[in-house]
Amino acid sequence: MKKVTVLLLALVSVFVFVLTGCSNGDTFAEKSYSSGVNVIERITLEVENRELEITASEDNQVYITYFDGKKEYLDISVNENKELTVKLLYNKNWTDYFGMKPSAEYRKLSVKIPDGLIVALSVKTTNENVRVGAISVKENLSLNVEGGNIVCERVAVGKSINCKAKNGDITGSIIGGWDDFSITCKIKKGDCNLPLNKENGEKSFLADCNNGDINIEFIK
Repeated sequence: MKKVTVLLLALVSVFVFVLTGCSNGDTFAEKSYSSGVNVIERITLEVENRELEITASEDNQVYITYFDGKKEYLDISVNENKELTVKLLYNKNWTDYFGMKPSAEYRKLSVKIPDGLIVALSVKTTNENVRVGAISVKENLSLNVEGGNIVCERVAVGKSINCKAKNGDITGSIIGGWDDFSITCKIKKGDCNLPLNKENGEKSFLADCNNGDINIEFIK
């Protein structure tokens, strides 16, 4: 019996050590990016476990405020096609993935973009919300969230809005009249205030929501 007790204590000690070793001990520092002389026409944001707030900048530049750690950090680049790409990269051992997430304050990205100058904006994240406020995109806006909500506040586009959410809601307001948009909605395990299909619009609005609600208002 004594041997069994000793063995159990040893196993518990190993388990506690693993949990402690895998908790997030990364050190984060606040950083900022500005596009400067670069002309940006397209923006792609592809991250995980990050909350994004996207608003209009006061000039023709893109500004990003974020936090970098040694084990997880952002890679920001601009290619020859004038596309700004932001990706979350990891420098972790396998044990690092079993710990706690970084604090909420370190998992936020503030992105400011030139109003009406960006041709296309594509956003993808997990386990957090995306909030897009009072911006205008020349052509296409794509928002994809798994495990969080999509919130649009007075968002305007030239061609299309594509929203996809899993385990979260799609809500807010879109600039434009009802007749300006053709509408396609896919809903599973939730409610929708829009028709599943409406044709005859110069622009398109697509909402795909699994285990959440769609509640969008079109306003002029």
